Amino acid sequence: MKAFIVDRYAKNAPLRLGEVPELEVRENDVLVQIHAASLNLLDSKIRDGEFELILPYRPPFVAGHDVAGTVIRVGSKVRQFKPGDEVYARPRDGRVGAFAEYIAINDADLALKPKNLSMEEAASIPLVGLTAWQALVERAKLKKGQMVFIQAGSGGVGTFAIQLAKHLGATVATTTSASNMDMVRKLGADVIIDYKKDDFEKVLSGYDVVLNSQDNKTLEKSLRVLKPGGLAVSISGPPDAAFAREKGLSVVLNLVMRFLSAGIRRRAKRAGVRYSFLFMAANGEQLTKITSLIETGVIRPVIDRVFPLEQTNEALAYIEQGRAKGKVVIKIK
Repeated sequence: MKAFIVDRYAKNAPLRLGEVPELEVRENDVLVQIHAASLNLLDSKIRDGEFELILPYRPPFVAGHDVAGTVIRVGSKVRQFKPGDEVYARPRDGRVGAFAEYIAINDADLALKPKNLSMEEAASIPLVGLTAWQALVERAKLKKGQMVFIQAGSGGVGTFAIQLAKHLGATVATTTSASNMDMVRKLGADVIIDYKKDDFEKVLSGYDVVLNSQDNKTLEKSLRVLKPGGLAVSISGPPDAAFAREKGLSVVLNLVMRFLSAGIRRRAKRAGVRYSFLFMAANGEQLTKITSLIETGVIRPVIDRVFPLEQTNEALAYIEQGRAKGKVVIKIK
């Protein structure tokens, strides 16, 4: 089958379009013919080697974390899916490979595709949807009446997280450029800050939760908009010891993560707030809950552009510019 392959870790190196062998379908696996896949900055970071120490990839491997398609075959122990089902998923770490014609996915990572979405729309959801869910619902336990600051509201995670936070009953602040203000307002943002003109630290205060997706400088500033006891959940680092334990990393890497996060943890403690690093995990059960929100109209996908499979490298270069409104998708079938 055709696939885009990471041959070596190298910054900005193009993925190679090549042929890969037929996939093994294990007893708990579902073989999916891929109709569409979406791209994430995580794809670029893995290609660049940023996660070489903590994720189980050894080149060559097929890239891609978001998939929507049709079930072709199921393993002997799979009961909840059957051939012909339309499904979507963020496959678990170590088994990604969405930039291809087929993928074998553990059934626990999979969910039925929302009936009201196209394959391209469905492919845009899993990684950002699960990230927002695990940050706001699982980690922050966001409640009605609370205030949350979601950075980069026009990005992939931001467009989803704003809608989820509003559904949960929170007041939502976000940052974006002037050209995207109307879009994030329609998604539900209550307080919108033009990051090119205003400093969010001077506008916001007393927030319960921050969802950080930017650099460490922005994360440090974010701590100062939280009320005492508030929580900063960062999806862009630095990783902490709790993450190392979740991933089952070695004692050495555990110490490394503790060292990397020492500065921000100290600042959080001095400010009387909490810091938590989140690296989202595949979860078909949570994705099924997200499906319900989409089918009832609570959340809608936001797609910037759709590229053909052959232009996957061009699509990656486009998202790396950081200007996409919502998600960028590749159409495969």
